[in-house]
Amino acid sequence: MQTMTLDEKLAISNKACLLLKGGDREEYNRLMKLIPVPPLVAEAVKEVIGADFLIEGGWNLSEAEARFGSDWISH
Repeated sequence: MQTMTLDEKLAISNKACLLLKGGDREEYNRLMKLIPVPPLVAEAVKEVIGADFLIEGGWNLSEAEARFGSDWISH
């Protein structure tokens, strides 16, 4: 998977924020989940809340997988 640039992340975030301001929380959430969760944040969420939250929530874990390995979520 190709790494998302900062500009791409900001473009998605800006679009999502406009949607949220317009009252479309569902589309806001969908777009925000396209942005990769930073690896250390994903690791902390996994430890504190649990892997199921990340998996079932549909979060983009591509950066965490690149850093920790593709099976990090299950260990």
